[in-house]
Amino acid sequence: MEIIKQQIEGNPIILYMKGSPNQPQCGFSARATQVLMACGERFAYVDILANPEIRANLPAYGNWPTFPQLWINGELIGGSDIIAEMYEKGELLPLVKEAAAKNA
Repeated sequence: MEIIKQQIEGNPIILYMKGSPNQPQCGFSARATQVLMACGERFAYVDILANPEIRANLPAYGNWPTFPQLWINGELIGGSDIIAEMYEKGELLPLVKEAAAKNA
């Protein structure tokens, strides 16, 4: 739990996903990565398949049962569907840009 807290606090934009942005291991992670990359800012990621402890504890930490999980400025934004929906509505880009600028 402490590691998760440090990761979320230490990275303004962090995606907990299956695989990596270059090689996502599930369709939902691939979609989340595509949307985030379209925002044009760097983001941290954690491959939960390579980190079973994080995979086991993160759902309890964020009170969110599924992956991927996007966190911006310490706040859980949501999973793949929410990320895509927010992007389409124009809500995600300003959040990502603001987090990146604040921590540049």
